[in-house]
Amino acid sequence: MFDYNHIHFVGIGGISMSALAEILLHEGHVVSGSDLKYSPLIERLRNKGVKVYIGHNECNIEGADLVVYTSAVGDDNPELKEAKAEGIPTLDRASFLGQLMKRYKNSIAVSGTHGKTTTTGMIAVILNNSPLEPTILLGGELDEIDGNVKIGGRDYILTEACEYKGNFLKFFPTVGIILNIEEDHLDYFKDLDHIVHTFDKFGNLIPSDGFLILNNDDKNTRKIVGGKNCNIITFGINNKADYYATNISYNKNGHPIFDLIVKGNKSYKVELNIVGKHNIYNALAAIAATHQLGLPIKDIVKSIKKYKGTHRRFEIKGTFNQVQIIDDYAHHPTEIKATLNTASNLSHNRIWCVFQPHTYTRTKALLNEFAQSFDKADKIIITDIYAAREKDRGIVHSKDLVEALKKRGKDAIYIDNFHEIADHLKKNITKDDIVLTVGAGNVFEIGELILEKKCV
Repeated sequence: MFDYNHIHFVGIGGISMSALAEILLHEGHVVSGSDLKYSPLIERLRNKGVKVYIGHNECNIEGADLVVYTSAVGDDNPELKEAKAEGIPTLDRASFLGQLMKRYKNSIAVSGTHGKTTTTGMIAVILNNSPLEPTILLGGELDEIDGNVKIGGRDYILTEACEYKGNFLKFFPTVGIILNIEEDHLDYFKDLDHIVHTFDKFGNLIPSDGFLILNNDDKNTRKIVGGKNCNIITFGINNKADYYATNISYNKNGHPIFDLIVKGNKSYKVELNIVGKHNIYNALAAIAATHQLGLPIKDIVKSIKKYKGTHRRFEIKGTFNQVQIIDDYAHHPTEIKATLNTASNLSHNRIWCVFQPHTYTRTKALLNEFAQSFDKADKIIITDIYAAREKDRGIVHSKDLVEALKKRGKDAIYIDNFHEIADHLKKNITKDDIVLTVGAGNVFEIGELILEKKCV
């Protein structure tokens, strides 16, 4: 695969695709790509010499020896159709990344329904402050590595591992992490059993001398322990585990402090620089993984305190009239609950939550769960569903979620226009309120409108 000279990426503006493009560019390949719209990631690639087309057209693949495409691209994409017509080899993103992983001695893959980017970010910071010189592909942007990718040596590669369409089954991890398993991506998976079975197959990918790191507090993750031919390492808070957090407290900023017990023996004091109990689990996973790579616990604990979060993960965007504007990528009911619980622990008057649902199938399948996830919010604004890879077939509307919330007695309204949402908030928020923009789409732009950072 890496003998091809000119590699073209369809959907190059995606967080993972852009990182792969940078790695191939660094290795001396000619790299081009296309995407539907302009973004800062595309600007970064262009500044590095990558030719990026806005819009998909069969002419874009001219000169390409290999075409790599993202899961969001359908078979009707003109560039894919042209590649097949011309006999140009094509490869999906996950398969391409899997082949890339085989080139490294050690590959760390972080999976789970929630927390992948945060945990990968924590591991990135720990490894970045070690002698190991990792290559890092991150599903968000991290200031520590100046973006979403860092190109290192050939001994270690770190990446997120998404379960959608079983994509992570195309990977070759030597260290695998499963943070949690819940219902999601129900446009592909039949049910929860199908999801658990897929994660079980992911665990089977780990070689006998590798490590599978599991959340011992997650009931679905515990189902896949049996039958593995690798080293099983556990972490947890409620149930005893190899890496166990106890004596949990929080400082004045809401940052967790806890005692880390390693394999029932020595205790270490751990302090995090981010908020939320859920991040203790992410930290335990990161600590366990990097310890298995041979790093001393004392160095790991020192480094993890330097992690201040990736962009769009409870990111404080600024303050408007003594109101904090916070953005979070949460797009699953469990994630929304965790985000609102974290916000509720901050000093505040009212919590305003602006939610942009992500995909029609997820919104429809988990509508009741979504309606139950906003209990800690005082005021709720729901905007239009971010379609992502899907087409609107009329199966669900954001107004359906508003009605479900109202039935639970919540103060919820629907507003479709970002400018109107920003204006509504500016007129109604008061001192010490918190505004949370929540979702995996472009809902963060509302906070930027309030703060007048840019026009949408």
